[in-house]
This record gives sequence, C-alpha cells and structure tokens, in this order.
Amino acid sequence: MEYSSEKEFLKAYNPDEYKRLSMTTDILLFSVSDVAQENYRKTSEKAMSILLVKRKTYPYKDKWCVPGGFLKLDEELEECPKRILKEETNLTDIYMEQLYTFGGVHRDPRMRIVSTAYMALIDKNKLKDKISPNSEWFNIKYEGTKKNVVLTLTSSTDKIVIKAEKELVDRTSGRYKYNISSNSDMAFDHAEVILVGLERLRNKVEYTDIVFNLMPKAFTLGELQKVYEVILGKNLLMPAFRRIIAEKVEKTAKIQGGGRPQTILFI
Repeated sequence: MEYSSEKEFLKAYNPDEYKRLSMTTDILLFSVSDVAQENYRKTSEKAMSILLVKRKTYPYKDKWCVPGGFLKLDEELEECPKRILKEETNLTDIYMEQLYTFGGVHRDPRMRIVSTAYMALIDKNKLKDKISPNSEWFNIKYEGTKKNVVLTLTSSTDKIVIKAEKELVDRTSGRYKYNISSNSDMAFDHAEVILVGLERLRNKVEYTDIVFNLMPKAFTLGELQKVYEVILGKNLLMPAFRRIIAEKVEKTAKIQGGGRPQTILFI
C-alpha cells in the first residue's frame, strides 16, 4: 500500500505486522599483566587475559560469557557497554572501541538478537574497583595455523578449550570467520566473538598506539616489547622493535632501581 504522507503512514502503521528483534552489547575486556617468576633481574614475562562472567540464569546457566546485556529503548548505543560493564563487573572509566556486529540467526535460543561487540583494554594494575564475585580473569593461550585455532582460557578455578576453523571472508582487510568445532563451556557465540576480538587487537597493535592502554604510566622498553610479543604471539628482534617504537615513546628522568639493574622509564 502506498501512502500520500508520513502522517498517513504512521496512522496506519501496525507494529504487529513486523517481526521484532532485540539489540544487545557484548564487551571483550583484555589486559596484560606480569607472570610470577623467580629471577627478579629479568624483565617480567607477560600474560594476556580476558575478563569473563559466569551466567547465573538460563539460558547457558553456569556457563562463561563476556560481559553483555540488552540495549534499553531510551539508551544511546555508546552508553550501553559502559553501563553493562559497571553492572556486571563493577569496572568504570576504561578505554573502549566498537569491534563488530554479530547477527547470526541462531546465536541466542530466546529470540532473534543482534549484538554490537566492543573491545576494551586496561592495565590491571590501574584497577581501583573490585570486580564482581561472578567475574574472573582468564589467561589466554592462542595456538593457530592458517586454517585452525586452539584457544585455551585458564583462570584460578576453571579452564576452557575452544577449537575453531578459520575462513577468510575479506582478503583486503584480512578478516576471518571462525567456525567453532569444539566448545563446551562458553555461552552463546562468545567463543567466536573472542576470536574476532583477538584478531582485531593483533592487527591494530601493528599500526596504531592502542597497546598503550594496556601499559602503566611509565615503563621500560623491555616491558613494552614483552606486551607486543604476548599479543602477537611471537618474539621480536630488539633493535628492530626499538626503531619501530622510537617515535611513539618519550624518555623520562625516572630510573627503575631496586634489586634490578637500573633502567630508564618511558611514557
């Protein structure tokens, strides 16, 4: 039916004629922190981690997921992840950027739900707020080839193993689709969401300054290199790394001392 004006259309409009869907937001909160080691003279090894929440209700009761929730009708999209992160983890004032929109037809058993995912980064040493009791940090171990990925997430109480096949969907951007072949502990499609987020983070550290959101205010170049290496999953040659990073850091007058050899700090 054709209408002569918008007013006429709105008068005749029947919302029941249209199938409805809901919008949600999911947040991937990544951090990099020191791993305990015996030799204090060496630069600390780093571990990359992600914050997960254990679901209290069905569907997927007692399964792990990334923090997320429904967008309110009167809420701006960019405000939704900030609210959810505060409600589910008790964390605030964290760097965040939009990652991707996930809209698989069967991604949620309740109804058709489309989710806008965000990637958030934080230095855990800066945390002032205590995380919620149903939230835990999981260390990330990523093992991958051109076609397959095994992702192992380990916390102090649990271990999750995810296996997936990689499918290139955009050669220009290098974006992959991850077909999950084994996953028993993650809710919804969040195994895929995490893998997409890791791919984005790895790509962005190569050409942006995003990594500094994971660093303390002052750090050594050795510490910064370790963070790059744990994200990229490979060792970097020190001279080459320092040439690349030289224009992104600034030398301070501070010196790291104590029992270690003295090292100049950067910002």
